Amino acid sequence: MAGLGALATAVLVGAPTDVVPNPLFGRSVPVQWWNYPALAVTAVLAGIVLSTYVRRPSAPSGSETRDGGRLGAAGGVLSFFAVGCPVCNKLVLVLLGASGALSYWAPLQPLLALVSAGLLAEAALRRLSSQTVCPVTASA
Repeated sequence: MAGLGALATAVLVGAPTDVVPNPLFGRSVPVQWWNYPALAVTAVLAGIVLSTYVRRPSAPSGSETRDGGRLGAAGGVLSFFAVGCPVCNKLVLVLLGASGALSYWAPLQPLLALVSAGLLAEAALRRLSSQTVCPVTASA
């Protein structure tokens, strides 16, 4: 399940930001070298967090806690802003203008990627530490 969550995250974050090339979206500013590892780390960590929400039908329903959910959501949103085109973000353009987006916002994006990865890692650790049921299947 973690792999499926990671793939979904890579597509949902990478396609609209055009880090994953596709015919539907484009960028005014070329993809930076650090966008690829940032997207990969985001996808892996988000896949881990998402997989903690999947429960087998036979598992008890009261054992799940919601620790880390908000951190994971915040990390996912930040990663979208971190790898996105700095001048394609309408909010940044309204606040800073095109030159401000390139001068001020673009240099902050790698920091946003680090904060995003930190939030997702913390969410994954919290979610995994709250897991109390670990099914073991007998091999024949």
